Amino acid sequence: MSAKTVLPAVAMTAVSMVLTLAVVVMWLGTAMPWPVALVVGLGIDGGWLATLAYERRLAAQGDHNRTVTAVGWGFGLLATAVLVAHALTAEHSAGAWLAVAWLPVAAKALWLVHGLWERTALTPVALDAIRGIQQEARDEAAVARARLRAEAATEETRLTAVTQAGARVARVQATTADTLAKAWSTLETARAGEETGRALTSVTRCVTPGVTPRWELPVWGPTEPVTALSLEAAPALSDEALAALVDEIRNSESPALSYREMATRFRAAGHAASEVRLRAAWKRVA
Repeated sequence: MSAKTVLPAVAMTAVSMVLTLAVVVMWLGTAMPWPVALVVGLGIDGGWLATLAYERRLAAQGDHNRTVTAVGWGFGLLATAVLVAHALTAEHSAGAWLAVAWLPVAAKALWLVHGLWERTALTPVALDAIRGIQQEARDEAAVARARLRAEAATEETRLTAVTQAGARVARVQATTADTLAKAWSTLETARAGEETGRALTSVTRCVTPGVTPRWELPVWGPTEPVTALSLEAAPALSDEALAALVDEIRNSESPALSYREMATRFRAAGHAASEVRLRAAWKRVA
């Protein structure tokens, strides 16, 4: 993966070094012997290349030196300055020389990008883990969106059903109220009619002379619930009273009643006593 950044940086470095050496030899070769100009060009390129190699060594060790970086940028700027000066003093194609004068600085910038790439590079295992986490997050988000859409659709269906049911109830209530109103109007008309009054009066006089009927309309409205009747518990009989009552019921017929018949008539008369007390009273009187 690092080849994506290191190859452009190497190519740009090679081009800028060749261009710098050629410009220095052509430009200074007219003012001094060409071997001296060659040495100057190689010195600029060599210093640039040496600082770059040292920076790469420190980067491989996970270290960084600002002095070496500053020296490297100084050689790059020096090479760029030489190219710019040659472009400005050239008699022909000054624009073309000026257009390529940025190559040393560009090569240095590419090496900086490559260094940042190396410092932020991850192993394939880490990249796979990151991709897995991102995919899991996307899956969870998709599931959450689907769940929300389903819940929204369900809620919409429920609200629609409730609304429709409420509308049906309202229509039934309106129809019932209209029917009751019409019936009530009919009853009121019949009650207030002259013909109905005379008919009721004639019928009532035949049954009860001197009584004028009053036909009241039926009650239409809330009614009070009727409370259930509560029976008061009968007072308990004493042993003497119970024995006297049992003897009276037993001897009410001749021959005397049996215990079963006596108990049946005792309870039918509305008296209350436990089976144990009733049998004990029977034994006492019999």
